[in-house]
Amino acid sequence: MEKRSSRWLTLGGGIVVLFVASLAILLKVIPEPHRNLDYLVIGAVATFLSMILLWVALMFGPKE
Repeated sequence: MEKRSSRWLTLGGGIVVLFVASLAILLKVIPEPHRNLDYLVIGAVATFLSMILLWVALMFGPKE
């Protein structure tokens, strides 16, 4: 596998790990019982954090 595709797979894996970790942490932090709005907020925050990681990686990553 070439270096470039390996870098993309690593970035994708990191984003997935951050997303799942954010979901798990927020599900523990927000008190139960969870309503539909709670799940919406948890998903939105996890997506936002994942997209921030993607943006940072694309803006400040190695230039080819």
